[in-house]
Amino acid sequence: MPIAVQRPPLLVADRWRDYQLVDCGDGMKQERWGPYTLVRPDPQVLWPRTGAEPGARWEHWDGLYHRGETGGGRWEFRRPLPEHWEIRYDALGLTFKIRPTSFKHTGLFPEQAVNWDWIDSAVRSAGREVSVLNLFGYTGAATCAAARAGASVCHVDASEGMVKWCRENAALCGLRDSPIRFIADDCLRFVRREVKRGRRYDAVVMDPPTYGRGSTGEMWRLEDNLWDLLQECRALLSDRPLFFLINAYTARLSPTVVANLLAQLLGDRHGAIAAGEVGLPIHRDGKVLPCGIYGRWEAPRGAA
Repeated sequence: MPIAVQRPPLLVADRWRDYQLVDCGDGMKQERWGPYTLVRPDPQVLWPRTGAEPGARWEHWDGLYHRGETGGGRWEFRRPLPEHWEIRYDALGLTFKIRPTSFKHTGLFPEQAVNWDWIDSAVRSAGREVSVLNLFGYTGAATCAAARAGASVCHVDASEGMVKWCRENAALCGLRDSPIRFIADDCLRFVRREVKRGRRYDAVVMDPPTYGRGSTGEMWRLEDNLWDLLQECRALLSDRPLFFLINAYTARLSPTVVANLLAQLLGDRHGAIAAGEVGLPIHRDGKVLPCGIYGRWEAPRGAA
């Protein structure tokens, strides 16, 4: 008789059609990205593959990422793949460019679909114009979700290449003419300038890294800079803020820490705080792969 496993509450991105987490084991994950199957390392996959010999080579893949012994790695392809292709998140009508990069990523974190759904619902239910600030915005999936729901968005990332990718994703989503500002800049420095300019936003989304560098070499350290950034963002909130979302992929933060940060930051405002993990369902055996954490503050629906 199978053992019932009790898991902590988490949000599972299970509304995909073009993406599927096929299998996991031995430190690797097998994923279907539209017509192509990729196998990549994942540090959370500590269990062995079901029904496979230890160290057995993966089958049924188009691209496999080999991690280097001293960092980095390389892709091995069984057949020629296009430089990039597209997948669609039908639940919200969003289309994204996928490209295997030299640092194993593809330009999209599919587990974040649970947050795109939430952003879409929050913006649409507001019943008014909503402005969103997306910091460390990467290739802009959250930006596209917010804009698709009707928000104006300011998208900020230190990498000009990621900002360009966000522009491409916005165009693929039919948002070429939507009110999106694309900014390549250090996030903390940009936010401080926005405070001085007197700008205000109804919602903030951020995905702060453990370490990073700004567009002109500024050093970002999570432990040293996160609280300063949160305080500056607090000063940017409008008189009727809608939500504040923190995503993280670093072991330096836990859901409880993120919830505590939001409570300290926004405890004087009416609203609710939730924190937990985001994950993806594993098709082969029904497990869930944890992929990161989130913390959300949201104003009462109907009162914003």
